[in-house]
Amino acid sequence: MELSGKLWSARILAEVPELIASVHLDYFRAGADIAISSSYQATPQGLSAAGFSLTESKRLLQLSVRLAQQARQTHLEEQESAPAVSPLVSASVGPYGAYLADGSEYRGRYGLSKQALSDFHQPRIEWLMEMAPDVLAFETLP
Repeated sequence: MELSGKLWSARILAEVPELIASVHLDYFRAGADIAISSSYQATPQGLSAAGFSLTESKRLLQLSVRLAQQARQTHLEEQESAPAVSPLVSASVGPYGAYLADGSEYRGRYGLSKQALSDFHQPRIEWLMEMAPDVLAFETLP
């Protein structure tokens, strides 16, 4: 699958979510202690620009967490005995620059105020938190 567009892994989330679930499960089976949702690149603004409604954007962001949670549950059910520590599910919050898809997430020079950045991130964080992930992963935030 081609991932070079602005949605990156969010495209797979929208088109082939079972592939993401399968990857999470493979990682858990290989001994991973945490799964990170496929929401790094998924923002309401980016999904809107790709033609998704606000309702569909929320559904996809929440699906990213649910897929990891379901993979964890499947993995735990496959175990002969309960593990000492259950693997975690982390909801990924990528930077504003990931939405821009221009490499600026590594520089962080967006020309935006702190309030504008907060306004950008708030809906996504709220939607992800509604799914009760174990932790949030704020990734590549300079």
